[in-house]
Amino acid sequence: MTHGMYNWFKKEGMALLTDFYELTMMAGYLHEKKADQEVCFEYFFRSLPPHTGFAVAAGLEPFLDYLEELRFTADDIAYLRELGVFDEIFLDYLLGFRPSCTVRAIPEGTLVFPYEPIIQIEGPIIEAQLIETALLNILNYQTLIATKASRICLAAEGEPVFEFGLRRAHGPDGGLSGSRAAYIGGCTSTSNVLAGKVYGIPVAGTHAHSWVMSFPSEREAFRAFARIYPKRCVLLVDTYDPVESGIPNAIAVFKEMQEQGIPVRPAIRLDSGDLAKLSKIAYQMMTGAGLENPLIVASNELHEDIIADLKRQKAKINAWGVGTSLITSYNCPALSGVYKLAAVKEKGSWLPRIKVTSNLEKATDPGKKQIVRYFDADNHPIGDVLFEDGEAIPERGEIRGFHRNQPHIPQKIKNAAKAQPLLEIVFKNGRRIRPPVPVHQIRERVQEQIQSLPEEYKRLRNPQIYDVMLSENVGKLKERLIANPEQW
Repeated sequence: MTHGMYNWFKKEGMALLTDFYELTMMAGYLHEKKADQEVCFEYFFRSLPPHTGFAVAAGLEPFLDYLEELRFTADDIAYLRELGVFDEIFLDYLLGFRPSCTVRAIPEGTLVFPYEPIIQIEGPIIEAQLIETALLNILNYQTLIATKASRICLAAEGEPVFEFGLRRAHGPDGGLSGSRAAYIGGCTSTSNVLAGKVYGIPVAGTHAHSWVMSFPSEREAFRAFARIYPKRCVLLVDTYDPVESGIPNAIAVFKEMQEQGIPVRPAIRLDSGDLAKLSKIAYQMMTGAGLENPLIVASNELHEDIIADLKRQKAKINAWGVGTSLITSYNCPALSGVYKLAAVKEKGSWLPRIKVTSNLEKATDPGKKQIVRYFDADNHPIGDVLFEDGEAIPERGEIRGFHRNQPHIPQKIKNAAKAQPLLEIVFKNGRRIRPPVPVHQIRERVQEQIQSLPEEYKRLRNPQIYDVMLSENVGKLKERLIANPEQW
């Protein structure tokens, strides 16, 4: 089993997966003798997708794959030389480049919220700058799709959701990384065979309308498919007329299989029409014919709101195939993830940095930080606090801090029973510090955390806003630096 999406690209390398301005800044740092300046950058996102109460952090393992393999090849250097922008000093530096940074990250599959530093990059500024674009590319998309998948799975109320998005994905890598993220977010399988091979995700799929149309009759098409795949026989019943033709023909074939002693769960797929009405008719027809516990799969441009509405109509659907709206995150095409300088090291001490803007929400939170999640006595998360790195962390009781956007306003978390720091070192001196985590384990983490999250954060409309506040130290520091951002 191959691990990691970037093995797919390993032959060509990924060092040039970056914005051009990262390279111009790197060359500038080198010539200004600032290349070795120790810095701390943080990756976070500014807002959740609409009507979403949490996000699922995804993409860490592929990012670490990228980082471990990060090298400039001779071909890369030749291309950059042809641009006529960079001198040989910089090009020689790139040819010998090897990652040396320290990466701290929230474990992949953790539920996260706006403005929390999901990943910290600590190391020379010339290296931290190079990493920015690839990190944003990998983490933004996979976090977005894992979050969308978790939302769709919540709407399905525990019934299986199949990810069918490859043909509508944004290119081959969008399909591959999207399938990975969708599985992490809760989907049970994918139609993407390459994702199955690379990540070990269960694959699923039946047949298309073209299969039925290629036979002289619908029943012959069903019979042939059932004969070839008796253990994976889901029949698509809406090529012609599902009520007059498709469902009766499927029933006849399933009855034939039973009479032949072939164990089979009667299963059909509906891909058009009034899914609620057709699923009820199909259920009545199938159970009326003695076919117990039928599997009725629905597809056709589904998303969480349609699924929730079909559930409200008591549709007899018990499995869901979701493609376009999932793999493209149709109502929120991009996550607002950013990568900002939080601190620089001078004479052995970390000095905070802040980006100040007239929009208070976009002002960054200064300094190198740790996220601490607090839980109540029933182990439900009740709020997060951004602490200054090395600051004393209270374990329980009333946790005091300040509002993130208006750091002069006090806030508090009440009745905390447990504290859990979230950021941990995952990469150092060019290598992971632990083996890669399989997607199955990451998916399990997501399911456990969603189960423990209070229901008000899981609503499909107007969910409760989860509290993320600044510690007393960070709040006071931010208020002071907003007034005088160069006062460090």
